[in-house]
Amino acid sequence: MIKDDLICENLSVNENNELMFAGINTLDLAKKYQTPLYVVDEQRVRYKCKTYVDAVKEVFGEKGEVLYASKALSFKMLYGIINEEGLGIDVVSQGEIYTAKMANFPLSKAYFHSNNKTDSDIDYAIKNGVGYFVVDNEEELLSINEIAKINNVKQKVLLRITPGIDPHTYDAISTGKVDSKFGSPIETGQAEVITKLAISLTNINLVGFHCHVGSQVFEPDVFINTADIMLNFISDINNKLGYLASKFDIGGGFGVRYKSYQSDIDIYKNIKEIGLFIKQKCKSLNITMPCICFEPGRSIVADSGITLYTVGTVKKIPGYKNYVSVDGGMTDNPRYALYKADYTVVPCYDMKKERDMKSIVVGRCCESGDIIQKDVYMPSDIKRGDIIACLTTGAYNYAMSSNYNKIARPPIVIVNNKQDYLAVRRETLQDLISLDL
Repeated sequence: MIKDDLICENLSVNENNELMFAGINTLDLAKKYQTPLYVVDEQRVRYKCKTYVDAVKEVFGEKGEVLYASKALSFKMLYGIINEEGLGIDVVSQGEIYTAKMANFPLSKAYFHSNNKTDSDIDYAIKNGVGYFVVDNEEELLSINEIAKINNVKQKVLLRITPGIDPHTYDAISTGKVDSKFGSPIETGQAEVITKLAISLTNINLVGFHCHVGSQVFEPDVFINTADIMLNFISDINNKLGYLASKFDIGGGFGVRYKSYQSDIDIYKNIKEIGLFIKQKCKSLNITMPCICFEPGRSIVADSGITLYTVGTVKKIPGYKNYVSVDGGMTDNPRYALYKADYTVVPCYDMKKERDMKSIVVGRCCESGDIIQKDVYMPSDIKRGDIIACLTTGAYNYAMSSNYNKIARPPIVIVNNKQDYLAVRRETLQDLISLDL
């Protein structure tokens, strides 16, 4: 049971059978900072960044770029780490741009996404020197052109193209189908139309194309099939319009291990396979290979994080169900409520203790759907005050947290070289009404 639970290299068990994370006792962290508590392993983040940067550099040389997808997890100290490791970023809102700016991240290395950028968003990004816009549609493109003209800027953009790929992931995180809300589809001819428009606009500098087909992709074939379609499109546009893209952003989406039955991804192997295909494809099409961009988010931060909770109540209904309620829930991790996301949940206090009680781990919100995970086996004597951990919560937990039921968001503690420090403080009751008039 213990071996199956240790789904990431930064997890271990000490001589007292207590869960250790990045070399620090989780019970000590819970006592020091209280719960619910997000914990982020800085060395794991850096390791994942280096893995991507080194792989892309080896495969593509100077024609490769790694961008961190901010939507997975965004706070000031993290942007400092990302910058030190040499990555660019993609951002999707004024809030993410502002956070990166306050962390002194060079916004010239930022790519601004979103399928519905307001005029205010566009103006803010241009005024703050965001390097690239990833343009979703014609209305946005025209607005960028006008606002760039007012600001006396020729704005660099990539067009988001929908290649029509089904990555076989959750529908909620699949983004590459023809009928996706994102981008201009190739199949309908709209991708060619928006490309013609971009080329014609005086304050637009079209540098290339972007696509993203979905998340939790474990095999390189999805990216290879995507690259095949996109490079055919790039070649076709070159032949028809005389425009050859200098950048091709293949997006992100590499999967991570949430359960023991899932396999670890060999990032280098995947990127090498993708790179080999892209080089051969460009050669067969007789086009110069564009700069290839990757946008990992989840796969950099997900297993760099865990969430610690304190058990509040244990409700046993003989012959029916057992509930283990914790002091967090869908306010700090809404992913099960949204799309039945998998997680591994373990007791921190005695990892070797027999777990013979099938349980539903639930949160404290007044919602029947406030569930962290079903079918979790816990010790039958688990009780109020015990500490448990939800693993692999670095991505899309803090980023998607809310104040539903007027519950304050947890803090983020960073652990590094067996030291711990506060990166984001716990919200207070005063914070909850700070905007009220």
